[in-house]
Amino acid sequence: MATRWTAEDLKGVIAVAPTPAKEGAQDFRETMTVDLDETERMVKNLLRDGVHGLLTNGTLGEMATLTFEEWKAFAEVVYLTVRAHNPDFPLFIGATTLSTRDTIERMRFLRDLGVRGVFLGRPFWSELGPDAMIRYYRDVTAAFPEMSIVLYDNPEAFKGPIPTPVYRELAKNPRIIGAKYIALTPKYRADVEAVNGKIRLMPLDSDWLQAVALYPVEAQAFWSSSALCGPEPVLYLWKAVQEGRWDDARWVTQRIEWTYEPFLARQNFREFSKYNIPLEKIRFDEAGYVKAGPTRPPYHVVPEAYAEGARENGRRWRTLVEEVRRREKDAEKRKEVLK
Repeated sequence: MATRWTAEDLKGVIAVAPTPAKEGAQDFRETMTVDLDETERMVKNLLRDGVHGLLTNGTLGEMATLTFEEWKAFAEVVYLTVRAHNPDFPLFIGATTLSTRDTIERMRFLRDLGVRGVFLGRPFWSELGPDAMIRYYRDVTAAFPEMSIVLYDNPEAFKGPIPTPVYRELAKNPRIIGAKYIALTPKYRADVEAVNGKIRLMPLDSDWLQAVALYPVEAQAFWSSSALCGPEPVLYLWKAVQEGRWDDARWVTQRIEWTYEPFLARQNFREFSKYNIPLEKIRFDEAGYVKAGPTRPPYHVVPEAYAEGARENGRRWRTLVEEVRRREKDAEKRKEVLK
């Protein structure tokens, strides 16, 4: 297996992908719901369009509702598609389960397949205490020393955030290289200082510009599920910051925030977390970049008012994609005039 990644390998736009579903996937009687053709198309399009990394099988990736066979089929298509494009592309496939042993079984499958990176939360039937968190990650990384881990730090899914002292301990483990970080709360500063550059804490796309202002060296990557509505806005944001075009970076960040206004995640995150999966898939389908398909049971039930907010988010994101394209064309025209 190739050399294990480090935090320095996590840079740019890290897309967070759904698991595309066939029609009828909301029916509990269905046994193979993954749309593997759409999975391949989705991954190829993300790679073609230039995202810098990929996380799969978190919450919106329906890790909780895929059967073991469905998850294996999906993981294999994702991995083989990425490998054909670039074997060194940062890919982290989710393997979170309710126990250490089940997670190790999943990771063994990924390791044998050739996967180098794992996107990993923690068991959550009962909340883990700090010492148990540290031991859990120590055990799974010891079992697979050749694999790199991106932590999934979701306080709603896992009954609390990763505490700052735990981050400090996990940063001593060279196999843990990043974290999907939920929000720029006051805790963010303490966590950045605790990991001391050893773990890349990746904020949400709309928080990233603020993170860069606070920690320009450390804030070298951000996660974006909205990249699955069309990655142009978040790629534009990344490029604008790299080129020092701060007015452009502020403009697109403000427009990203505008797209989120009707989305429940911005209004009530705890309530959103009950309907996270269908709301994400609804906005993806409305935006049209990927055919996410139906939500698998039991999370397919969602109030219509929340669903309409997700659809409006998808429509607004589609508008923003067009705005970014026009802005880029106008910039190219200005360059031609100045030649």
